[in-house]
Amino acid sequence: MQDYDLFVIGAGSGGVRCARIAAQNGARVGIAERRHWGGTCVNLGCVPKKLMVYAAETGRMIEDAPAFGWDVQRPSSFDWYSFIAAKDREIERLNGIYISMLEKAGIDLYTGDAKLLDANTLEIGPSVLAPEVPVQRIRAKTIVLATGSTPVRLDIPGSELAITSDELFHLPERPQKVAIIGSGYIGVEFAGILAGMGSQVDLFYRQPLPLRGFDEEVRTHLKELIDLHGITQHPGTTPVRLEDIGGGKAVRLVTDDGVSYEVDAVIMATGRRAAVDSLGLEAAGVAMEKGHVVAGVDGKTNVPSIYAIGDIRDQYNLTPTAIAEGHMLAEQLFNPQGRTWSFETLPKAVFFSSPVGVVGLSEEEAAKDHDLAIYTSRFTPMRQTLPKRAGKILMKLVVDRHSDVVLGAHMVGPDAPEIIQMLAIAVTAKLTKKQLDQTVALHPSTAEEFVTMRTPTRLVDRH
Repeated sequence: MQDYDLFVIGAGSGGVRCARIAAQNGARVGIAERRHWGGTCVNLGCVPKKLMVYAAETGRMIEDAPAFGWDVQRPSSFDWYSFIAAKDREIERLNGIYISMLEKAGIDLYTGDAKLLDANTLEIGPSVLAPEVPVQRIRAKTIVLATGSTPVRLDIPGSELAITSDELFHLPERPQKVAIIGSGYIGVEFAGILAGMGSQVDLFYRQPLPLRGFDEEVRTHLKELIDLHGITQHPGTTPVRLEDIGGGKAVRLVTDDGVSYEVDAVIMATGRRAAVDSLGLEAAGVAMEKGHVVAGVDGKTNVPSIYAIGDIRDQYNLTPTAIAEGHMLAEQLFNPQGRTWSFETLPKAVFFSSPVGVVGLSEEEAAKDHDLAIYTSRFTPMRQTLPKRAGKILMKLVVDRHSDVVLGAHMVGPDAPEIIQMLAIAVTAKLTKKQLDQTVALHPSTAEEFVTMRTPTRLVDRH
């Protein structure tokens, strides 16, 4: 039996960072992974998804090229097989980097399914990635749960006929007609990706607008842009069952209004849940609530020797926050430095064909406690003028009317994530609108609009 100062279950973004920082500060560290070194983000999330976004964008750039003088024509079809092969090679390369990074830090790596036996003991046995691994027992002073999350399906008849984002990355061919259920990050992003690659996409969601929880004006603007990208939206619609047609080659989706749609594939982008199956939480006495592990701001569970970081806590559910949580926890345990990140001003991005970037409070959130000055701007980006591509940018600042502090910044349009990342610094630092106005604009650029909006679009009193 091996003994460790720290043992991490799950080698995703948060778990890897926690293990590395702990090892750098002198701890004896082990880490176990059952399926993908690098976790969801590297293998079945952010990285392959962003590569797909680039692939879809490239098609639109080729389409626009003649307007800028290039004698090119858009290819008649997208080579899904070649792209997936290239994507897989890149993911394999990144897997190797993660393993090498951990090994160079002096961390012991275990491939297999880990489960808790008690508060300080765990067992590692066979998994999907290592079906023949011998059972090993580990003891650790501190155990960190970092197993992330997994997609969930709607509880409707025929749900097994649908795929999730996990399977989408490995389809042998691109579906020509696809129905996507859900309009959160994943649903919206894959709608844009597949439409950009040439698929006919129908997007179904129960809300009147996509991206529940985002600023209402952003949601309204995005809904208009989704239409412009050739995606058919079905707001206020709930799928009630799926039916196999064509001997498994096609699926019929039936909605609550009795209408049916025949497609090559149905993608359920209907949320995720904490990956806690077979983790042995009951044996160790770890408290759970609504399917996720209960943990404080510092990652502490109700069991003193066990901590939880990342999606398993179901709090932020983003890669950067898991990394920050893992880093802070490792230093808290082995070399306290008081390092913090501002989770209150967490920047977020939705990598749609017209991407969304936001930081800070939405207008609706801010109006609960503040009198507001709202600044907005809508315009056609210069890149779209020659090819006459439809769709305007939306840029928005939410400002406290009395303190002049910028409470939130929102953008929909090209380069939104890159621009919002920099504005996140301003929002985190509680800069004022006056300080933005004092900044000289970089011209011609899209970003300059955030420092040239002089007159409020409207004033909003607190609710």
